[in-house]
Amino acid sequence: MPTPHARTHARTRTFGLVPRVLLGLVLVAGPVTAVAHASPGADRAGATAATGAAAVAAPGLDDPAKKEIAMRLVSSAENSSLDWKGQYGYIEDIGDGRGYTAGIIGFCSGTSDMLDLVELYTEREPDNPLAPYLPALRAVDGTDSHEGLDPGYTDAWQEAARDPAFQTAQNDERDRVYFNPAVNRGKEDGIGTLGQFAYYDAIVMHGDGGSDVSFSGIRRRALNEARPPSEGGDETAYLNAFLDARVWAMKQEAAHEDTSRVDTAQRVFLDAGNLSLDPPLDWKVYGQDFHIG
Repeated sequence: MPTPHARTHARTRTFGLVPRVLLGLVLVAGPVTAVAHASPGADRAGATAATGAAAVAAPGLDDPAKKEIAMRLVSSAENSSLDWKGQYGYIEDIGDGRGYTAGIIGFCSGTSDMLDLVELYTEREPDNPLAPYLPALRAVDGTDSHEGLDPGYTDAWQEAARDPAFQTAQNDERDRVYFNPAVNRGKEDGIGTLGQFAYYDAIVMHGDGGSDVSFSGIRRRALNEARPPSEGGDETAYLNAFLDARVWAMKQEAAHEDTSRVDTAQRVFLDAGNLSLDPPLDWKVYGQDFHIG
C-alpha cells in the first residue's frame, strides 16, 4: 500500500485526457525513428545520418529490461515501492480533486483514463465486477464525485484486480495512453533511454493536452530553451531544459511542492551522464532511498 505522502504528490494529472484514438495521433504524428545524437558542429541532416546507424543498436526505453526499470522508477514515486506489479488492486481517493486513483499507473475516475480502462476490460470480459459501474464512471468523469460508485466500487476493483484479464488491460492502457506515446515522441526528438523515461514520467503525472502544464506544454517550454538532438542540439542540454520545464510545471500546483522525483532521481542520472539509464541506479523520492542493481 503506498504511503499517503507519496500518492498525494504523485497523482495530479490534467483533466480531459485525449480520447483513445486521438492521443496516438497527437503524440505519434510521424514515423518512429532511431535515436540520433548530433556531433558538435554537424548540421542537422548530417548529424542524423552520421549517428543514426549506431543509435539503432542502442536499446530504448521499450527494450524489455529498460521498460522494467521504468516501471519500477515510476512505482517508487507513485507507490513508494519498486513492486509495481503489486499495485493492480490499489485504489483510494487521495483528495486531489480527481476522484478515485487506482491501479499500476494511477488511473483516475475524474480524468477519463479509468473509464477507458474499464470499458476496455468490459469489451474483453463483459461479465466482470466493474461492468455495472460503467454508467456511474461516465457520469463522474471530469469531476471528483463518487456518486454511483460508493460503497461497492473499491471492493469491485480489488476483486477485478485478481483477474489476469484486468491486469492485462491495465498494462495495455498504460502502454497505449502513456508509455508508447512518450517513447515514440522521445525517439522522434532523438533522445535516448533516460530522456524517454523523463517524457514517460511527465505524461504519467501531468497527462497531455494544450495547457502549459501538460506534457506537450512542458515540452514546448523546453524547446524554447534548447534544441533536441533531432534538430542538432546537445542531448544533455536539452534534457536539462526539459527537467527545468517539468519542475516549473510541477510547482504550479500545490500538491507538487516536492519535486524530488526530478531533483533526486532523474536529474541525478542526467548529472552522472547515464543517458542510457543503465543500472546500478540509486535515487531518492520523497526522502526514501531506492536502488536497482
